[in-house]
Amino acid sequence: MAKRVYQAWKGNNRFIFGGRLIFGPDAKSLFVTVSLIVVPVVIFCVFVARHLVHRFPAYDAGYAVLVVAIVFTIHVLLLLFITSARDPGIVPRASHPPEEPNVPRTRDEIVNGRLVKVKYCETCMIYRPPRCSHCSICNNCVERFDHHCPWVGQCIGLRNYRYFFLFVSSATLLCIYVFAMSALYIKFLMGEDYPTVWKAMKGSPASVVLMIYCFISLWFVGGLTGFHFYLMSINQTTYENFRYRADNRVNVFDRGCLNNFLEVFCTKIKPSRNKFQAYVQDEVARPAPVTYAVEVEDELPGGPRAKVEYDLEIGGDLLKISQRRDYDGVDEEMGGRNSNEMQSMFSDSESVISDRNILVTRNELRNLSWGHRSGNWDISPEVLAASASLTEAGNRIQIEPN
Repeated sequence: MAKRVYQAWKGNNRFIFGGRLIFGPDAKSLFVTVSLIVVPVVIFCVFVARHLVHRFPAYDAGYAVLVVAIVFTIHVLLLLFITSARDPGIVPRASHPPEEPNVPRTRDEIVNGRLVKVKYCETCMIYRPPRCSHCSICNNCVERFDHHCPWVGQCIGLRNYRYFFLFVSSATLLCIYVFAMSALYIKFLMGEDYPTVWKAMKGSPASVVLMIYCFISLWFVGGLTGFHFYLMSINQTTYENFRYRADNRVNVFDRGCLNNFLEVFCTKIKPSRNKFQAYVQDEVARPAPVTYAVEVEDELPGGPRAKVEYDLEIGGDLLKISQRRDYDGVDEEMGGRNSNEMQSMFSDSESVISDRNILVTRNELRNLSWGHRSGNWDISPEVLAASASLTEAGNRIQIEPN
């Protein structure tokens, strides 16, 4: 039974729903990330937002506090799921290595009018596109590779970088929202039964825990948001920033701050290069390369085989010419006597020569060629030597009966 692409996938990815969703090898970390988002929000809704519902009696605005927290959390989880469950921009592997015996490790390409070197990937057997890098965790080459995020459980690349930034920035806003609403609830408590901050904090320990948690989380997701905001402004990836920071090389991809942001948020995302649900096509065996011991500058129209047959015909013609010359000499010496008997004897000798020498001659002539030098065709010395040996053998056989 034919396998589908996701079933024969050579990377370290995990697929579900028949190859419709693709995750990284560390996709289990998603459960940790989801719990770090959902658990604090649940605590907020139960111990804080529920008490704020009636704090805004006008138009029942207090319900908005609860609704915003729930909707914003769903929004963040959806962005996390889209970032983690889609193809980040994996470049398909080559089924065979290049035909060149020694593949150069780099080659030059022109990007925005500047020369850029791209590397050859030994694993994927391809030249990586510009800004592409091989992820050692997923074991794939990813276009516009930014980094491999363990919290998302997926590579961040060309096709999911936008959603990754929206996820991080939305998580930052969610932390700010929960922190602000928890602080607001403590302020309301201070105006009622708890005159001091410490007593108010004791009256709502959940608010204190949420504020501490959100403050610590802001250092991570907030700092990450600011860092990627800076990278987008100069059109640079995390990988490029850390790898080429000390090189002071010119960023050939920087098109200006506004155009860089438009490239991330307003350009159409390229479709995936991989059809994970398609069936794997049977690979056609590549023919073995044919090598020839003798290099021929100008070959005959029939190719090398026709060339060998042509050389054999030339050798046969030389053999006949030498035999004809010997027949004439014998006729002259014998004065034409017993010409019929001599002819039959020569026929027998010819068969003997053919049996003994034609196999050797054919094997020798396989490697012989007609050399084309400066527009003139010359008979190779090996062909002349082979014909001379046949002539000497014929002379010995003619002399022996005498």
